[in-house]
Amino acid sequence: MIDLHCHVLPGVDDGPADMGESVALVRVAAGVGIDTLVATPHVSFDIRTRPTDVARWVAAVNQRLAEEEIAVEVRSGGEVAIAYGLRLADEELTALHLGGGPWLLAESPLERAAPGLDRALRTLAGRGHRLVLAHPERSPAMRRDPALLRSLVDEGMLSSITASSLTGRFGVEVREFALHLLEEGLVHNVTSDAHHAVRRPPGLRDALLATAEELPGLDAQIDWLTNDVPAAVLAGTPIPARPVDPPRRWKPRRGLLGRLDRSR
Repeated sequence: MIDLHCHVLPGVDDGPADMGESVALVRVAAGVGIDTLVATPHVSFDIRTRPTDVARWVAAVNQRLAEEEIAVEVRSGGEVAIAYGLRLADEELTALHLGGGPWLLAESPLERAAPGLDRALRTLAGRGHRLVLAHPERSPAMRRDPALLRSLVDEGMLSSITASSLTGRFGVEVREFALHLLEEGLVHNVTSDAHHAVRRPPGLRDALLATAEELPGLDAQIDWLTNDVPAAVLAGTPIPARPVDPPRRWKPRRGLLGRLDRSR
């Protein structure tokens, strides 16, 4: 499997504190079937990670993994805060693309207010950066206006949810919205957003298999979500078609989630 969103670099952001913790995180990833991790440190007003630092630390981590004989490759990338990304030169943003491909991981804002979010995303896309939207299920702005994500996806952006959102780590509302996005075919990729081997470990398949008990048909999409789409993202090749229809629950959704149905 390929994990497109992981905080694995030592001492760069709120991920591993040192190389030992980085290696421990990668060992866990290898143990759950992940063979490629994309290092996506925060790039924001608070954590101004430089592309040159990312490349240097990715090389150092891969060297250590080779010494430890851990069969996982770490690729370079970044999780770019949208407002901060607007201030970066295109050359800097391109250096933060996932695995050197055409796609940039844009962090869906976690603040309650995100004025101008749609304009900012479209501005970045208009500058030639193909966007993967990180954890939209955790964004209050996306949950308040579910039709926004649909419109962005219709314009060619990809939606990437966090596996632990499906297990309830971020609360009931986030989990329910993540499930609904899966039902609506608005999820192209599932990532770990791992930060630590123990406190916030990597993992993809187990969360999806558990969720498939509630969403019949999801199990038929696991390879597409965790390998086929991320492989195309890294290679810059066309995103493969969804292999089956989106999974559905039996009961209709109400309230917040019902607004997305009415917007279709």
